[in-house]
Amino acid sequence: MNLSILDQAPISSGLTASEALQASIKLAQAGEGFGYKRYWIAEHHDFSGLSCSAPEVMLAAIGANTSNIRMGAGAILLPHYKPYKVAEVFNMLATLYPGRIDLGIGRAPGGSAEVTMALSNNFLQQVYKLPESVQELFEFLYRDFPDDHMYANISAAPLPNTPPQPWILGTSGKSAKLAAEQGAAYAFGHFMSDKEGPEIVKSYVDHFEPRRTLKKPKTIIAVSVVCAATTAKAEELATSSLLWKIQLGKGEGTLGVPSIEEARNYIYTNEEMTAIEKMKQKMIIGNPQYVKEQLLELQSIYCADEIMMVTITHSYEDRIRSYELIANEW
Repeated sequence: MNLSILDQAPISSGLTASEALQASIKLAQAGEGFGYKRYWIAEHHDFSGLSCSAPEVMLAAIGANTSNIRMGAGAILLPHYKPYKVAEVFNMLATLYPGRIDLGIGRAPGGSAEVTMALSNNFLQQVYKLPESVQELFEFLYRDFPDDHMYANISAAPLPNTPPQPWILGTSGKSAKLAAEQGAAYAFGHFMSDKEGPEIVKSYVDHFEPRRTLKKPKTIIAVSVVCAATTAKAEELATSSLLWKIQLGKGEGTLGVPSIEEARNYIYTNEEMTAIEKMKQKMIIGNPQYVKEQLLELQSIYCADEIMMVTITHSYEDRIRSYELIANEW
């Protein structure tokens, strides 16, 4: 089983978006050195504490600063965009970095209602039409429109020798069904879902229809992880991201991921403490041996091909160290 990295490009309190994006490039470089299979970066818009609104721009920069790690968007939020443009952008990335590009596709808005209106018209209608948009996108990527289709004679140039690898990302039965019907690989956001994840992933596997280049189902499970040399240290590091999520829920997360000291001095309500305990149940927090055991258990529960980890700490160095410790233990 492979391990991979999901980066949400968090901004730590006291630092800037520029520093966060530079830290993301360093994380991809470190992940490549540690032997991780792939690095994905997420798309968010005007989202407090997250710096990446254009994964395709970051992937171009990361590709120029790495050599072999697979790179992708986790995910491009397709309802905001025309499939042709997405195909052009990722074909260009796949031309620049052959055999290394993944195209993750999601349906979330990635920001507020006002941001959604600024990005695209009729977002909800586009969500409803997502299966048709995905179909069109795949036909551009693989150049397999029917002969009588209006787009049959155009190309999403430049055309790479190896097309980007499409992935459907989601947390619901709808996303699993779409991935299975399209014969696409499927990434399930365990860290974002309260639903019965293993059943959703099993449904994808059971109903997968081989199409184009993917002949059997392929799955990634994305999980939130914080690892340190000791469990006590890992729990201390995790307080930053846990408080940040609490603040985001209250609309107070504009200053970014708080420091450990800020988390230690924060006065929590009983309701917030309950929310934190619930969030921790979806996370893996501990020393390298414990994290490895939990990842293997998660892989067994889901029968997953790959585990992708998202780690948020105030210190970018602690984040890289978390991934390093896990890689060494693995």
